[in-house]
Amino acid sequence: MAINYQHILDSICEEVKDLLPKGKVADYIPQLSAVSPLQFGIAVYCLDGRTYTAGNAHTRFSTQSVTKLFALALAFSREGDKIWSRVGREPSGNPFNSLSQLEYEQGIPRNPFINAGALVIHDILAARFVQADIALLQFMRMLAREPGLDFDRTVAASEHQTAHRNYAIAHLMKDFGNLHNPVEDIIYGYCRQCSITMNCVELARAASFLSNHGSIPWDGTRILDYSSSKRLNALMLTCGTYDAAGDFAYRVGLPAKSGVGGGIVALVPGELTIAVWSPGLDAAGNSLAGVTALERFTTLTTRSIF
Repeated sequence: MAINYQHILDSICEEVKDLLPKGKVADYIPQLSAVSPLQFGIAVYCLDGRTYTAGNAHTRFSTQSVTKLFALALAFSREGDKIWSRVGREPSGNPFNSLSQLEYEQGIPRNPFINAGALVIHDILAARFVQADIALLQFMRMLAREPGLDFDRTVAASEHQTAHRNYAIAHLMKDFGNLHNPVEDIIYGYCRQCSITMNCVELARAASFLSNHGSIPWDGTRILDYSSSKRLNALMLTCGTYDAAGDFAYRVGLPAKSGVGGGIVALVPGELTIAVWSPGLDAAGNSLAGVTALERFTTLTTRSIF
């Protein structure tokens, strides 16, 4: 029997309303603190092109750490397994901006989705492209089929002004020889990367190549081979939702990547991609309403990888 995705999304939108005031926006980035937490959007993009939306699905938001997924895909498509000499593939079990673990492990980040790992990935891209942030933006525009995607320069400036811990992480890795470009360049580019804005529809569409085993669904363009796509999906499952990845896998059962802007993108391999956005976060830095919405989605559709 066909699944009525629209009915399910509408019902989820109603179910999560009471959670919206209970989350906490990412106020350590001043510009994000001004975003109202009383917003929720959800979009499903099926591999045959069908799209379903509810709530604020067309409102653009700061994607923040969700961009780490696309940066990793771009770096992996160019460098392959060489990137694993500089960044690991294990869950961190620590906050995404931890310094202590990085020092203990001699400047090698646990995975590409914590801040240290994302800075290494940006460093890899900076060695490949004249401007890594512009290359990533163009890549995401192509994947989303949306040439209007852009940086939010106000958010980027706000993030750069408060990037003290990221500077500390970068200098520590530089000291261990695991950052090759100037620290200032990497931090500046990384803050710009995190400021890229998308809405739920654009985000779900952009990540659909990972649901489609590495190729863009509408034209067949191959971004990653089947094996590489599988590996990135595995990293999303084990490392994509900060140090709450185990709980997320237990509750939702899908590979996903979250960001402190309140966005989460998740996928059902071979079927669809789903994006949610609600700015209020839980203690781990994931969208409070967004995680619950994804849990309800997999329950109501009986779609998960388990």
